[in-house]
Amino acid sequence: MIWGLTTATFTLVHGVISLVGIGSGLIVLFGLLTGKRLNGWTALFLATTVATSVTGFGFPFDHLLPSHKVGIISLVVLAVAILARYAFHLAGAWRWIYVVSATMALYLNVFVLVVQSFEKVPTLKAMAPTQSEPPFLVAQVVVLALFVLFTILAVTRFRDQPGLA
Repeated sequence: MIWGLTTATFTLVHGVISLVGIGSGLIVLFGLLTGKRLNGWTALFLATTVATSVTGFGFPFDHLLPSHKVGIISLVVLAVAILARYAFHLAGAWRWIYVVSATMALYLNVFVLVVQSFEKVPTLKAMAPTQSEPPFLVAQVVVLALFVLFTILAVTRFRDQPGLA
């Protein structure tokens, strides 16, 4: 039992929250690329991405794992994004800080999705059983390159939008 749920149920809940975070995050990224704030989608993205990182610590463990390190980094990045968006209202430099931190939080979720896909999808696991083989590395490099590109574009396209009141 994890937080009162069976391991299977907890895993399902964590997975659904993660997918909602990724889906809403992609919509928010589209908004950033088109210069739109998408307030409701942003709130959903930030809340579910925080929940994803927090619930990741709910699985049993006896030592700090790489997934925990990603979760800690994600929570720090999310704290910056939330402060930039809601406390500092995207004023001045907080606009690009928000874009970079929100995009980085989404990237970390997608990074973990790629890791999980290579662990759980039989065809991908066969191609990279230890996740040190070229198919896994290529997938992660492509995802990273896309997010770097999207972040640069989002910073340039979202910067001219008026701040929040």
